[in-house]
Amino acid sequence: MDRQNTTRENYQTYMWFRQAAERGNAYAQFNLGLMCKKERDYDSAFTWLRLAAQQGLAFAQNHLGSMYYHGRGVAHNDAEAARWFRRAAEQGEASAQQNLGLMYRKGKGVEQNHEQALAWFQRAAEQGSASAQTLLAECYLAGQGAPVSYEQAMNWFRKAALQSDAVAQLNLGLMFKRGQGVDASDEQALCWFRQSAAQGNPMAQRHVGVAYADGVGVRADPLRAVAWLQRAAEQGDRDAQFNLGVMLANGQGAEQDEHRALQWYARAAEQGHVLAQYNLGSMYANGRGTPRDEYRALEWYRRAAEQGAANAQFNLGVIYASGQGVPRDDSQAAHWYRTAAEQGDASAQNNLGVMYANGQGVPQDDAMAVYWYSQAAEQGHALAQYNLGGMYNSGRGVARDAVRSYMWMLLAADAGDETANANKAIVARRLTPAEIGSAVDQSRLWLIAHAGLGKGVRGAA
Repeated sequence: MDRQNTTRENYQTYMWFRQAAERGNAYAQFNLGLMCKKERDYDSAFTWLRLAAQQGLAFAQNHLGSMYYHGRGVAHNDAEAARWFRRAAEQGEASAQQNLGLMYRKGKGVEQNHEQALAWFQRAAEQGSASAQTLLAECYLAGQGAPVSYEQAMNWFRKAALQSDAVAQLNLGLMFKRGQGVDASDEQALCWFRQSAAQGNPMAQRHVGVAYADGVGVRADPLRAVAWLQRAAEQGDRDAQFNLGVMLANGQGAEQDEHRALQWYARAAEQGHVLAQYNLGSMYANGRGTPRDEYRALEWYRRAAEQGAANAQFNLGVIYASGQGVPRDDSQAAHWYRTAAEQGDASAQNNLGVMYANGQGVPQDDAMAVYWYSQAAEQGHALAQYNLGGMYNSGRGVARDAVRSYMWMLLAADAGDETANANKAIVARRLTPAEIGSAVDQSRLWLIAHAGLGKGVRGAA
């Protein structure tokens, strides 16, 4: 211990403990170990704590276990950590009981055993440890070591929350928000979120910010939303960083500032937030908040696409199909269109149909073109409906059917496709009045069956 860094009073205390410790007093050895630990003299701390622990002092045993767990003053050793935690826990030391429970939950130094973890958490919780009560509640909430019990989870979270445990307060808020074991209540959820947020919990701060942004459980207040989201974002909460970026990009609760929005998107994106990665790619692609940069757009779209974001996969398809910042590559375009199409992205389905119809990046296959046009058309994609109508009109990949063709042309025109609106009359010339009436009836039935489909879809390749 560096006595030059201590006050005179602390030095005298140190010397009294030292003298008693050298005579074998376990409590003096323990306190001396804590003083050394506080001064980051871990070698000396380990020496004195081990001497006290070997005399059976539970507090020292728990701290010694912590030294082994963190590798301070001694080589990291989970098995030794668990052994000392157990010796202290069996004497009733609540912190050691909690620590031993964590070792069982993580499978460190002992074989993973959620039942044992729950049992040790229970013993510490019953002694009033708020953090153990929270851990015990989490076990019941997740069904680890015992069947899921919202009642037990709520009970233990509440006990910890009343002791001002911020994590318990956050979880109580989430249970009220989700209606887990209680009637859902946005107002009650916000009450607990606020208490946790006031203690600096970033997730709770984000939930308070979102509540103010959306007007859930409280009157909407964009200014307060931005303030709370900023607090959480500055602590590294990636969802808060993304949400703050959205509000700044849209000028909600603060003056519109796309450059700052881009900075928050970037911080969230670096942490793997997929929507932030997509938005960041879009900012670079369109030169919003930053000079246009096709290479960075490609990078962030790819990172979002590799996490399964269909919109990013579609955009990668467009980039490769058009050669934006990369050499044109139809096979890569088809690959990314297919990846998005298989997730149900209507624009990607239509574009993949185009590639099959034209033999771009894939073998020419009219039947496959019809298949993908159909998938998109059934989702209300106007251009796919027009393209499918064209296939029926020419008999490509499907039996020629002018009535069916006209039906899809009508739907495409109704959805706002100008080409379909201009060309539907050409198809109609080949139909009898009865056939036109049949197509109109079929289109009306389709609209009834697909009521609620939006018309806003991305443009095709």
